[in-house]
Amino acid sequence: MPVTPTYPGVYIEEVPSGVRTIMGVATSITAFIGCARRGKVNDPIRVQSFAEYQRIFGGLWLESPMSYAVQHFFNHGGTDAIVVRVHNNATSATLGLTAGGATLTLVASSLGSTAENPGEWGNNLRVTADHQTKDADDPYPDIKLFNLTIEELDPDSCQPVARESILNISTDRASPRYVAKVLEQESGLVAVQGTVPTTRPDAGTSTSNNNGGPGGPISDTEVTGVSGNHTGIYALDKADLFNLLCIPPLSRGEDVEEDVLQRTTILCQAASYCRDRRAMLIVDPLSSWSTVADAESGVNELRTSIGTDLSANVAAFFPRLRMADPLRENLTEDFAPCGAIAGIFAHTDAQRGVWKAPAGIEASLAGVRELSCKLTDGENGRLNPLGLNCLRTFSAYGTVVWGARTLAGADRIGSEWKYIPIRRLALYIEESLYRGTQWVVFEPNDESLWAQIRLNVGAFMHNLFRQGAFQGKTPHEAYFVKCDKETTTQTDINLGIVNVLVGFAPLKPAEFVILKIQQIAGQIQA
Repeated sequence: MPVTPTYPGVYIEEVPSGVRTIMGVATSITAFIGCARRGKVNDPIRVQSFAEYQRIFGGLWLESPMSYAVQHFFNHGGTDAIVVRVHNNATSATLGLTAGGATLTLVASSLGSTAENPGEWGNNLRVTADHQTKDADDPYPDIKLFNLTIEELDPDSCQPVARESILNISTDRASPRYVAKVLEQESGLVAVQGTVPTTRPDAGTSTSNNNGGPGGPISDTEVTGVSGNHTGIYALDKADLFNLLCIPPLSRGEDVEEDVLQRTTILCQAASYCRDRRAMLIVDPLSSWSTVADAESGVNELRTSIGTDLSANVAAFFPRLRMADPLRENLTEDFAPCGAIAGIFAHTDAQRGVWKAPAGIEASLAGVRELSCKLTDGENGRLNPLGLNCLRTFSAYGTVVWGARTLAGADRIGSEWKYIPIRRLALYIEESLYRGTQWVVFEPNDESLWAQIRLNVGAFMHNLFRQGAFQGKTPHEAYFVKCDKETTTQTDINLGIVNVLVGFAPLKPAEFVILKIQQIAGQIQA
């Protein structure tokens, strides 16, 4: 702040530099939506390893294609995932502890929530109450305390796989250790359901009522959800940021149901939502795409259903992966590739940057025994111009991703967002600048503000140029940032608007490499 001089001498005043560093956002946080064995419902949960997914959502499950997709994601270099669990009328297991003439009812739940955690897993819960508390020697307590030991048993061996001890809790609502509040905050297995009795539970053990059920197979209704209720896809409204969206097959043995994959419901809404959130949707092939001809007609139907305007935020891959299934004695099964593809996106971003195409000999698919459809160069040449990215197997490199086009990348469309790395780089810049320029709001709209915007946005773009994200030998050739009286007129100022124009010259992948070879005839030396 300005210094007010009152005595003869030297005064020091710190002058703001106007530099506000714009940090780039993450580029490969991947959201998964599907069914899981356990976990909160319609709540985006961030997991950063498959071990964490196992702890929260129960790990691999035959009925959950999403669980395999998440495993493939982490196995291929993914590090950050957001999981949204949905279900179709799954039920939660309950347990009852006798408390005099009443019952303390507990329901399978998740840590930090009174919301139910439905699924068959709750049928393996066992709760034991005892009275060995800190007031055990007090003959006249107002309301006696009690302890709970909560165990989750392995269904085969009946041995505990998880155990919690909740000590010195009370049925008195005024107590700081009120059972309902304590279980909500300290238990990751159960919560109180219904009315709490006035007396503590009798000492003894209660097992589950075996009323937990997985429900039916999920459908497009559960996945699309309702925007106003923040369910299904729209549960991601509660997530701060995601960059990639995967909707694995809804049930085992099929890919997404035939009518659903034709994009009348799920994928249209998902693509639209990705456009609004500056993210990309990774689309799996139908299980019925067993030949190149099937894929040709299928990708055209897919693009028509989604629409050209949304296709720039969609990337489709073919064929499916044949890999070992750990839950079926490592027999070879077909799997949708979206999780593995997202992992390769994440690995490429970390190693090379979001501007590098997530394809080529470095984009290797691990653990793939074979592909559901083996493609030749000629067949690849039929699908690539349609914007369908192929997975190929080469003797020297193994199974790799061999395409980097968006669904809008069909040659006949001529879209500026033809390539995945260009579209993702643009989304990265947009999201980073959106978050990094929030300080501009309510600042005086004049040349001083415009100069600060040019300085800070220019510094961000220059850093990308130094990392090799753009074409051009000089910054002038690679990008520009314009914010002045030409972009922001007096009318804009009167309306409270400041316009910033940012342009960049993207690096386009070397999709076709042509080698020209010529023989040189021998020359007679004179």
